[in-house]
Amino acid sequence: MYYVVTGAAGFIGSRLVAGLNRRGIDDIIAVDNLAQGDKFRNLAGCAIADYLDQAELPAALESLSGEVEAVFHQGACSDTMESDGRYMMENNYRYSRRLLDWCQDEAVPLIYASSAAVYGAGPEYREEPGCEKPLNVYGYSKLLFDQAVRRVLEARSAQIAGLRYFNVYGPNEAHKGRMASVAFHAYNQFRAEGKVKLFVGSGGYRDGEQRRDFVHVDDVVALNLWLLERREVSGIFNCGTGRAQTFNRVAAAVINGVRGTDTPLHDLASERLIEYIAFPRELAGKYQSFTEADLSLLRGAGYPGEFMGVDQGVAAYVKELQKR
Repeated sequence: MYYVVTGAAGFIGSRLVAGLNRRGIDDIIAVDNLAQGDKFRNLAGCAIADYLDQAELPAALESLSGEVEAVFHQGACSDTMESDGRYMMENNYRYSRRLLDWCQDEAVPLIYASSAAVYGAGPEYREEPGCEKPLNVYGYSKLLFDQAVRRVLEARSAQIAGLRYFNVYGPNEAHKGRMASVAFHAYNQFRAEGKVKLFVGSGGYRDGEQRRDFVHVDDVVALNLWLLERREVSGIFNCGTGRAQTFNRVAAAVINGVRGTDTPLHDLASERLIEYIAFPRELAGKYQSFTEADLSLLRGAGYPGEFMGVDQGVAAYVKELQKR
């Protein structure tokens, strides 16, 4: 029996394939779009059974009838600044609907990536329609699929679990370019220029004090694999630490990680190791100045795992980046 992983050469997908490998699972069909060919590096050290292009999967599903143990749907266009709504809806909504329909017809578990972008500017981040107000077409595409899932949950033939990822960071994200995490950009800026650049204050927050729920990719993978072992757990769940932490704290964790120090934030600022730059006009009205996952539903479903805070998670990430 095969495990299908879409977005397998991407950030979370490749770490998930590696996680399956660690559990002795290598009957994996990796699905992705390698138009950006450098992503292959994320899969080079993994064991898979086959690779399919993203466009090939819908037609291939017929031949896979009765042969699939579970589907991890991680593939999507995740560019929050993408303005082509038709492209976004085809990639993130229609493609996902086809997978959902097939999984339900085949009674195959579907564990998929949603996004905290469905909440927009918040201020509450509970898995409830009243909290869902996306600021961009990416967030809307994710919300529309979540709504489709909600309509079939009660009569489902197999597990359906959606994870609303908050701000994920960690190894294998280099290919994401400007959409890579704050930690990744901070590390490269500090190595290249000796300082980290953050936005000036916005949304009522002081310089660098905007707060997000930053979650390490390995904690995200752990939750996906926990769901694989709990076929009775279905629903849409937040995937974050449950703790909003500042961009300043991420920058400090990166700088201290590179330097091997434990210098307080105010001292780093006085040394001018953090620079505050103008807030981009194109992000006005589309920026989440605060996010914090409400984990009540996830804990209620029985998930016992802990999530690394910024200090621990970013320090581990910096060590990984230095190795590479």
